[in-house]
Amino acid sequence: MATDRLRSLAIAAVLGLGSTGCAASMARTDLARIRSLTEMPIPQDLGPVDVEIAAEVEDLLARPLDVDTAVQVAILNNRALRATLRELGIERGMLIDARSVPNPTVEVELLPERQTELELRIEYEISELILAPLRAKVARFELDEARYRAAAEVVLLGYRVRAAYRKMQAAHERLAVAQRRLDALAAARDAAVALGQAGSVNELESASQIVVYERARVGVASLELELADRREALQRLLGLFGEHAGWQLGEPLPAIPAELPGVDNLETVAVERSFELAAGRSRLEAIAHRTGLERTEGWLPEIAVDYHALIGDPTAMPNDGDGRWRSGAGISVAVPLFNQNRGKTRAAEAEFDGQFERYIGASVDVRSAAREVENRVRSAHGTARHLGAVVLPAQQRVLDETLLQYNAMQLGVFELLAAEQALLDVQLAELEARADYWVAHAALEALQAGGQPEFDRMRGGASLDRSNPSRGDH
Repeated sequence: MATDRLRSLAIAAVLGLGSTGCAASMARTDLARIRSLTEMPIPQDLGPVDVEIAAEVEDLLARPLDVDTAVQVAILNNRALRATLRELGIERGMLIDARSVPNPTVEVELLPERQTELELRIEYEISELILAPLRAKVARFELDEARYRAAAEVVLLGYRVRAAYRKMQAAHERLAVAQRRLDALAAARDAAVALGQAGSVNELESASQIVVYERARVGVASLELELADRREALQRLLGLFGEHAGWQLGEPLPAIPAELPGVDNLETVAVERSFELAAGRSRLEAIAHRTGLERTEGWLPEIAVDYHALIGDPTAMPNDGDGRWRSGAGISVAVPLFNQNRGKTRAAEAEFDGQFERYIGASVDVRSAAREVENRVRSAHGTARHLGAVVLPAQQRVLDETLLQYNAMQLGVFELLAAEQALLDVQLAELEARADYWVAHAALEALQAGGQPEFDRMRGGASLDRSNPSRGDH
């Protein structure tokens, strides 16, 4: 099977790389740092690359998924995130190289032109040894930047999963409400047809009820497709396929809390905790140290010392000890008269200025995102609470009073069915508003955790407008 071939290829590649225990330990150090930054269930060890999901993920999928379990599955199994975490090894490897001291150059010459049998020369670059700590500082900050960006990706993935999960919950419950509404419309249609055949209502009323029902059927089909789309969107975030794609939701969409969650000083908290800004600061530190490195390289002479030994002189007498072994030492200096790294230094300074501009812009974006999240949370909370606590009970009372008057034969069946449909419309709007709140709440949690959530700029809020054809209304 193709899966078996891919797994064999991945295992062979891992074995061919010859990973050492030291490298694995360093990878665990980076993962532990990400886990500490995000307080998320980052695995301690990613293990070898495999196309199959881990046993831990299978255990989580053995029961219906709640929102926290879904986040945990995504963090363990999302391939894009796993790739990001593995690629921390790139910066880690660059740091290891930067910390390494240069190798000596050893030259052995047999039967050289001089009066000797063998010449041995050892040369060492002193200037590279001096520059190694400066290079290590640059690599250290670049690794920190990569860690912060990986942490931001972890938080963003958690937000995306929570938002997708809440949207799927809402789509699932909206479909159930829409199907109940369709049943009510079917009853109105059947009543209209029966009364029309009996001559109790005119053709216009009968045809109108049939059209409303048929349009509602289209709306239900649209909601079925929306639910399937929501499920697949969450499926991709979880990284699931095949037999593992049959998971089920483990909980209904929660009720709205009575109190608004704390959003005081959100702008300050977002700036202080932002991983994007932390990564930007590490980037600035790396560029600043690289600028100093380029300046130092520009004025530091290339210094190399060498030790050489000449062994054996064919012209020397056997008893002449000095003729068997001769040694010496030397130093070479490349004086930086013409090339002083001015171009590289200027390029690093320009890069720093550009990155600083981006950092200021990013801080503006973070502050704006904090205000936007606060606005969305307040608006969604107020709308959902109003629909659930005021509009929905009021509409229920309308239905109850309509039923009483219907029983007293003061209203007809169509008025009763219209009141029931109106109640279902309010329930749909309340579900939309509740989903909007929980998506906004997920964005609030992500912002407070150091991430910067994404928003659908074209989203529409909950509405009671009954003129929308997709809702099957007229």
